[in-house]
Amino acid sequence: MLRAAGVGVGDEVVVPAFGNVEVAEAVVLAGGLPVFAEIDPATYCLDATAVEASITPRTAAVVVVHRFGRPADMARLHEVGQRHGLLVLQQGESEAPYDEIAQRRQRAGYLDARLRGVLTPDDGDGHTYQQYVVRVPGNGRPDRDAFARALRGRGVECRVPVKTPVHRLPEFRRCLSLPDTERAADETLALPVDASLTRRDMQRIVGACNALGGLLQPAF
Repeated sequence: MLRAAGVGVGDEVVVPAFGNVEVAEAVVLAGGLPVFAEIDPATYCLDATAVEASITPRTAAVVVVHRFGRPADMARLHEVGQRHGLLVLQQGESEAPYDEIAQRRQRAGYLDARLRGVLTPDDGDGHTYQQYVVRVPGNGRPDRDAFARALRGRGVECRVPVKTPVHRLPEFRRCLSLPDTERAADETLALPVDASLTRRDMQRIVGACNALGGLLQPAF
């Protein structure tokens, strides 16, 4: 996609650091240089203001990655691209059938109404809940990881969606501060929201989270 868009040697491409390394690797394979920009903490997608602040005369494109079923603010990102004459490319997630999306939304609504002690996801327009990602309050990664271990011990499958931001990986390490990206990597946890979950499964998830959530206090 990048090569077809004309991205080549020496071109800078603005990408998110919160997510899979494959996007940054693709920029390198095309001959470009990945430039990491901050995310919107509500959507986990590139923030338009941060993207604009990252643009230099060498910037050729922006790659927007939609996260967890919540689309990025493409209207604002396209406005930035138009102002600076940049290509704005998108990487989406595999689309599920409509009935499956409807069931995920129903289960997400059940969790939204009942979970305590964790911060539930923003349910903005178009959210398909490919993953139901909460934030575990407390002292970042140690509390989030302890919370995840305790949930698994209670029979609830959960996963850390982004273990290390790309700008902190050895091959892409940058002297760069992206506090919203780093905080999201330290606090986020994906809970089950599959269409196959029964009401009893959902009750078990809520019961396990609520029993643990009250033990975690926000960091001051």
